[in-house]
Amino acid sequence: MIKRLLSAHAQAAERTRQVEERLVQTLTVLEHGEKSQNHQNEQLREFLLQQLDRARGQAHDDMNKLSERFADLRTGLERRMGDLQTQVLERLASGTQSMGKQVAESLTNSTEQLTKQVEKLTLTTDNRLKDISNQVDERLKQGFEKTTSTFTEVVKRLALIDEAQKRITELSTNVVSLQEILSDKRSRGAFGEVQLEALVRNALPDQHVEWQYTLSNGTRVDCLLRLPPPTGDVCIDAKFPLENFQAMTDPQRGERDRLESSRRFKQDIKKHLNDIADKYIIPDETAIGAIMFVPAESIFAEIHAHHADLVKQAHDRGVWICSPSTLMAVLTTARAVLRDDALRKQAGKLRQYLIELNTEFDRFRTRMDKLSRHIESAHEETRKVHITADKISKRFAAIEQVQTDAPDALPTHTGDD
Repeated sequence: MIKRLLSAHAQAAERTRQVEERLVQTLTVLEHGEKSQNHQNEQLREFLLQQLDRARGQAHDDMNKLSERFADLRTGLERRMGDLQTQVLERLASGTQSMGKQVAESLTNSTEQLTKQVEKLTLTTDNRLKDISNQVDERLKQGFEKTTSTFTEVVKRLALIDEAQKRITELSTNVVSLQEILSDKRSRGAFGEVQLEALVRNALPDQHVEWQYTLSNGTRVDCLLRLPPPTGDVCIDAKFPLENFQAMTDPQRGERDRLESSRRFKQDIKKHLNDIADKYIIPDETAIGAIMFVPAESIFAEIHAHHADLVKQAHDRGVWICSPSTLMAVLTTARAVLRDDALRKQAGKLRQYLIELNTEFDRFRTRMDKLSRHIESAHEETRKVHITADKISKRFAAIEQVQTDAPDALPTHTGDD
């Protein structure tokens, strides 16, 4: 409403301003007219001034009316605003009171629910604490049991450790005895033969091995492997030079002594290689090579790592240097050769058996052909017998039919037949 009044007041003021502007423009035009029309212009000017005064009076009246209406409207608006403020305050008071009641009720409900939840949580916590206490007791019990069993096991292991300590002491004594054995050439040879025999017996059957075998030149070899051609019999020597190797590797000796021991060790190996090649490689009797068994892996490693000339000499003389690990590979190969030879022999026997089986099968096929012809002949005779039986059955049927149709027509039996 206020907006409409303000808009009407603005429109009236705008119209008054436009009328004044037009009158001013008209007066300005009239002032610049011709002098002959002054009298008319004066009259027109007076008329226009009267119209202007009337318009101003009308505008003033409109403004007064608008002011009065605006004042009335403002008074009514203030009264309305007062009423609305009173209503708002009353509603706010009643709303605050009802809201207070709702808040109080909500707080009461929330307190009750919170109390119930706290009681439930307390009960759950008590139960959970009881469960945890039971689990802790059970785990402590299990832990005590495990600790007891572990302690018992530790006591047993300590007893085993004491026993192992005693065995280590005994082993130390045995090692000292072994050192004494290896220091003597004859005992060392026996030790090498024992180790060689253990390896060979685990790899090859006894019928393919000879121990302390005497060759045609009168020399006795420690072990002879009976292998099929073209390999032939392979000789194995179990003796080895150890004294100079021990001196060469003794850290308590000086550098000069170790070098001298290394030189003598090399000479011992060369002599041993030549002796094996001369004694154990016999044309048309043994294989083209012989084996020098070195029971110590350290000697084998020393030869191949630092004495390439010894390896070359052994290769040239047909001597194969073997440690326990490499000898096992050689024996495994020998066992494969023996197996292949046995399979080859068995294959020959199997071929002979197949030839004989082929002969028997030819004989079986001939007899089967004869039996088939006899069966076909018997089948033909059986077919003919069936045909004859069918004919006889038909005759009997015809006779029975005749007896049924005309019994008087049959001749009577006189007994003369």
